[in-house]
Amino acid sequence: MMREDEVLQIFKDKKAFLEGHFKLSSGLHSKYYLQSAQVLQYPRIMQQLCEDLASRFSQTVELVISPAMGGIIVGQEIARNLKTRAIFCERENGIMTLRRGFKIKKEEKVLIIEDVITTGKSVKEVVDVVEKEGGVLSGIGALVNRSNEKLELGIKPEVLLNLEINTYRQEDCPMCKQGIPLKKPGSR
Repeated sequence: MMREDEVLQIFKDKKAFLEGHFKLSSGLHSKYYLQSAQVLQYPRIMQQLCEDLASRFSQTVELVISPAMGGIIVGQEIARNLKTRAIFCERENGIMTLRRGFKIKKEEKVLIIEDVITTGKSVKEVVDVVEKEGGVLSGIGALVNRSNEKLELGIKPEVLLNLEINTYRQEDCPMCKQGIPLKKPGSR
């Protein structure tokens, strides 16, 4: 298994651990942003990370599901490692849903995979989709968990890297108060 410092170094080496003033998909502000796409553009590195993450799931997995956009590539590679199929959820009118003819079978054992967990909102929305469709949540995994809060997901996620990174509401943001330009690199 990879050590957390090794995973963090990969993100830094590939310029995927950014420093500045960022508006996250959650709407919160942060001094740091993890742009996992900068790491995932290298298939050998992605393969190494995903092999490690997939090895942490010993329970039966019949389906891997990810939230669009960031989790799709990671979910696909995890499913390849676990020799199962991969699908994804996406938002339609602001609501996470299955589209494109994707289905979850009743009682199917489902693993949710994300690239970076910040607040857990996208993962929680996918948990709700799995439950609504009659699937059985088998596990949750991510490359990085950057949440400082206890995640209420029903299952403790398996992650390669845990980071404690502060987030701020706009009105409390020290970078806003300093006039540092705001960047919005996320998918929402």
